[in-house]
Amino acid sequence: MKKFSLLFISVLSMSNIIAQDISDAVRYSLDEVQGTARFRAMSGAFGALGGDMSAVSINPAGSAVFNSSHASISLSSLNINNDVNFFNGFNSSSESKIDLNQTGATFVFNNNNENSNWKKFVLSVAYDKTANYEDNWFASGVNTNSIDDYFLAFTQNEDIPFGVLKLPDGEFIEEAYAAIGSNPNYGYGFQQAFLGYWSGIIDPVNLDNNTNDNNIDYVSNIAPGLYSQNYLYASTGYNGKFAFNIATLYKDKLYFGLNLNSHFINYEKFTAFNETNSNEGSVVNNVIFDNSLYTQGSGFSFQLGTIAKLTDELRLGLAYDSPTWYTINEELVQNIDSNNADFDIGYISTIRTIFPDYKLQTPGKVTGSLAYVFGERGLISFDYSRKDFGNIKFKPTSDIIFSSQNNIISDNLKVASTYRVGGEYRYKEFSFRGGYRLEESPYEDEDFYGDLNGFSLGLGYNFGNVKLDLAYDQSDRTVNNQLYSVGLVDAATVDTRNSNITLTLGFSL
Repeated sequence: MKKFSLLFISVLSMSNIIAQDISDAVRYSLDEVQGTARFRAMSGAFGALGGDMSAVSINPAGSAVFNSSHASISLSSLNINNDVNFFNGFNSSSESKIDLNQTGATFVFNNNNENSNWKKFVLSVAYDKTANYEDNWFASGVNTNSIDDYFLAFTQNEDIPFGVLKLPDGEFIEEAYAAIGSNPNYGYGFQQAFLGYWSGIIDPVNLDNNTNDNNIDYVSNIAPGLYSQNYLYASTGYNGKFAFNIATLYKDKLYFGLNLNSHFINYEKFTAFNETNSNEGSVVNNVIFDNSLYTQGSGFSFQLGTIAKLTDELRLGLAYDSPTWYTINEELVQNIDSNNADFDIGYISTIRTIFPDYKLQTPGKVTGSLAYVFGERGLISFDYSRKDFGNIKFKPTSDIIFSSQNNIISDNLKVASTYRVGGEYRYKEFSFRGGYRLEESPYEDEDFYGDLNGFSLGLGYNFGNVKLDLAYDQSDRTVNNQLYSVGLVDAATVDTRNSNITLTLGFSL
């Protein structure tokens, strides 16, 4: 084989199978408690309260609770701790990061016409980080299943003719990989079989005597037995939202609001897999398989909300979040090697596969809220949200691959509820806060993807026109992370604990 001289090639792939799966759909549909320190200190239970910049992200009527124009900015320190179990192996990891969590401003325009029932109008703009994708964990253990299952799965699912995997005279491995990805009749699954063959992991049946390019049967060059496996997962990025808000107060009793939201996704994921074995008769004893995925997206949603002041103390809130309609683009870089690989296979890492843009519709959400205010002394608040994750859809739904993924989503995801409760006690200029939240698993199989439990604490000080708030919140969730979506689907059990310290500076304008 001749080495391909170019250092970097991009190829537009016609296949959609790599990026669009259920785990990605769930990732971009989850909400996290992000925002101001006061908001986080009460676990986000602000749907009937308002009067906080991040409360606007729950119920857009909340901005009309402000008596004067207001602005805030928040910094947060995130710490992630993962405990990972994979067969007989146990590993721990931790990571920390400081970033801008929230900023925004509300402009209040009071109506000086005393005869009007509309007491004020409010315009707001706010940025909130709705999800943080920082994560890093490592799994190691001894498995009875091998990476060969991954590559064989594609040959079995797609009946891949051996002739497609061959190199025409004078063609480079990189060129063939690119051509397969860009061919509308082949795509990603064929590319994976191509990697499996040229890395020496799989071969067509009776390779030495095989002259039939239509052969679709393959065997592994890895003998049965035990396999020592290491798997590194590292991701970074975030999901952010800009909210443009308008709200009003009617008769000092009813607050109404509307948000128009612009969403954006920036996500990168790197996985590194290594497998070794000393099994008798095994041609392949060592495999390295790396994948880097780069995702960017933008989307739109809207929110409608109202808060009813039933008495001076009791408030009721109701909000509707529309689905978010995303357009997402992704790029993939793969690298594979083994002790039986073709000499030039390592150069496949110079190929960046660019997938066509696709559409993702996340589920809508309804939130009901109740709050009781004890005058100037404090308050208690409760929020309940309901979201049907089975309504997630890849579009266009007429696409065969999208239709298949949508069926998997509807079969495996369910309606999930979120419960949040928070309280605040005021003593002179000090405010003491606390909260708890429970987010149900979006999966039918809750052993696969567990519920999230979290608590929060906070302290605030009112200087007059300036307020300084500090919060600590922590959440725990257990997830069984499959190494791959097909073939080698063994999972590493990851117990994740996220903790945050948030500092917010707020001031009246």
